[in-house]
This record gives sequence, C-alpha cells and structure tokens, in this order.
Amino acid sequence: MRAAAATPLSTFLLRKLYAPPMPELECEAFGMKFSSPVGIAAGFDTNGNMIDALSASGFGFVEVGSITPRPQSGSAARRLYRLEGDHALIYNSVIESAGVERVIANIKRTRCRTVIGCNIAKNHATDERDAPADFLRSFRSLYQYADYFTVNVCDNSAPEPFIPRTKEQVEAILEPLFEFRRGQNQYRPVLLKISPDLSDEQIDQLTDIMLTMPLDGLVACGGTTGRYGLENSTREIHSLGRTPGIMCGAPLKARVLHIVSHISHRTKGACPVIACGGIADADDVEAMIGAGAILVQICSEYIYGGGSALRKMQTELAERIRWDRAEAEGEERRRQQQAHRQAHLAQQAAEAEAEAEAEETAKSAAAAENKAAENKAAENKAAENNDTAHNDNPGDGNKDSEEREDIRNKA
Repeated sequence: MRAAAATPLSTFLLRKLYAPPMPELECEAFGMKFSSPVGIAAGFDTNGNMIDALSASGFGFVEVGSITPRPQSGSAARRLYRLEGDHALIYNSVIESAGVERVIANIKRTRCRTVIGCNIAKNHATDERDAPADFLRSFRSLYQYADYFTVNVCDNSAPEPFIPRTKEQVEAILEPLFEFRRGQNQYRPVLLKISPDLSDEQIDQLTDIMLTMPLDGLVACGGTTGRYGLENSTREIHSLGRTPGIMCGAPLKARVLHIVSHISHRTKGACPVIACGGIADADDVEAMIGAGAILVQICSEYIYGGGSALRKMQTELAERIRWDRAEAEGEERRRQQQAHRQAHLAQQAAEAEAEAEAEETAKSAAAAENKAAENKAAENKAAENNDTAHNDNPGDGNKDSEEREDIRNKA
C-alpha cells in the first residue's frame, strides 16, 4: 500500500481498479462533502503514509491515527492475530505512532482532496492526570491540516488501558480543545470515539456531553476486550489462551449496531454517529445507516479482502441506491399519474355538473317565458272579451248622452 502511494501513476491505477465513479454514494456530513459514506478507520494508516493510496482505492474519507504527540513504538512481542474463521483480529500492543510532527509532514505530501480525519490519543507514558495536555498538544499542531478530529478515549489495546468512563473525565479532555477552537478562524468538527465495553448507562453519560459542550458527534466504537461472537475460531482462541488485547472485526457488529441504535433513539437523531466495527458488506452498511449512523468505517474487512472487498461493498451500495431512486421515481410518476387521473375525473364531474346546471337554468328560463306568454295571451283574451261586450250594447252610450243633455237644459 505504501508503494502504491508513492507515485501518481500507481494511485491512478488503484483508482481504475477499485474506485470507478459512483456519484450515487456522494453525501454530506459535518458540513463536508464525502465521495462515499465508507471510510477507513483509525489503526490502518497510523501515520498518514497511505492517504493518497487509500483515497484512490475508493474510501470516502481517511482517518489517520491514533496519533500521539510524541513518537511511541509498539510492543516488542507479536501484536496482531488473525481469526480468519470469524473475520476478526486481535491486537495486543500499545498505540504505535511516529508522533504528531511526522504525521503533519506526511499530510503535507498528500495530493488527493479526500476528507482527512485525525484520531488523537495520549502517549502511553503520560499520566492520566496529564492526558488533557497531550490531547491539546496534538490538536493544536494538527488543526490546520485535519478536516475533523476524533478524540480517542477507548485506548484499551495496551496492558494498562486508558478509558475515561465518567462525563467529568471526558469533559476535562474536551474543554481545552473547544477553548482553542473558539479562537480559530476555521471550524474543525470534534468527535468522541467510545468503547463497546461501556455500559449503556456510561454511554448515555458521554452522549449527554453534547447537551453541555459543542461536541459534534461520536464514533461507535473501538475494539473490545471481550471474546464474544467467535464461532469458528475455537482452535486459535485456545492457542492464544489469555493473550490480552482488543478484538475487532465481524463479531462486533451486533454490539455496534445496538450502540448506534441506542444513541440515535435516545437523542432522537440529534447526535451524529460514525459506525465502526463489524461492517463487512453492503448489508452491514445499510443496517448501520438504518440504525442512525451517518457514515461508516471499516478496517478488518479491508485487511482481509483488500480493495476488491471495498469495491464490491460500494458497488452494491450504489446499485441499491440507484434501484431505490428508480423505485422512488416510479412511485412519484405513479402518484402524479393518479393525481392527474383524479384531477381529470374531477374536471369531468365539474363540467357535467355545470352542464346540468346550465340545462336546468335553460329549462327554468323556458318555463318562465312560457308562463309569461300564457299570461300575455290571457290578458289579450280578456281585452278582446271587453271590446266584444261594448260592441254588443251600443244603445247604452246614446242613453247616457241624452241624460247629460237634459241636465244641461234644466240648468
């Protein structure tokens, strides 16, 4: 992978092999645009040596780290064990980091424009009481080079794990970071990575930090010290005995899905979550997003399957999105056609009603005209009858004239 990141030609070939254009996967989160909701989790590229190659392989974002302020080597003993039957890994070493200055130099050399997250942690030798100072040192140094930060408070891979479990402990780490961010011109989202070994009550306490502090979201989760969900690795587990360390991979899926769903329901979707752990295929991605995650991260599956596994996962996601959009568009067309038919039927009904009203009005007018004609005919007939009566008795008029003449003579 490091060799693949060495030249523009090698990254070009990676992109041709594993990252064909998939505009359907583009999304927005934390005020940033992502080419895909699938990113690489911290732990794979601890020092930022492979950002270009990982971006060319198709990842929508790359989380570098964990990064400690000072260089720190891992344990001398063997550190990584494969449990291939369950697609799981066991890692039993302290964080191996080249230090913040080396990471900055590597980020400066990147040519891609992918979203880069920086996962920061304290040095193993730093006392827990001085942990806030370690986080602040890395945060300040990396601020202008990172697109977002993940504060790693689930460092449980070392023999002496560092997992703050109370709200007050975590706030003591976060407050100096927020104070520094308030004085900057550019805003960098700050996320908190939590352990799957926390109880739901402890997770609720950490989630409540978003109510009192400007925390931007959570990453759920890191590795677990448990050994649950291993169904096909009995021989390997027996040979490892009580080897310490964290387990990651497919067995974590159920626990991570529960935590993501729990956070989403408790906050009513107000807490953005990046799901990390146990994600192996497109079904797992859809399950995590359906439970409330806005982005996902993979690592173990990429170690096992490489770029082919990532390409298959994203190709299936893109196909499902296209299918869902086609279904939605078809449903919208059907809805519009139904609405058009209903509007047409309503128009026909209105026209029929108007025609009936016009016909009724015409009938009423005709009846009124007929009635008026009948009345006129009756009046004319009455007038004719009166004229006929006068013509039948002409003497009555002469008698009246004689009477008037007698009256004048007497006078």
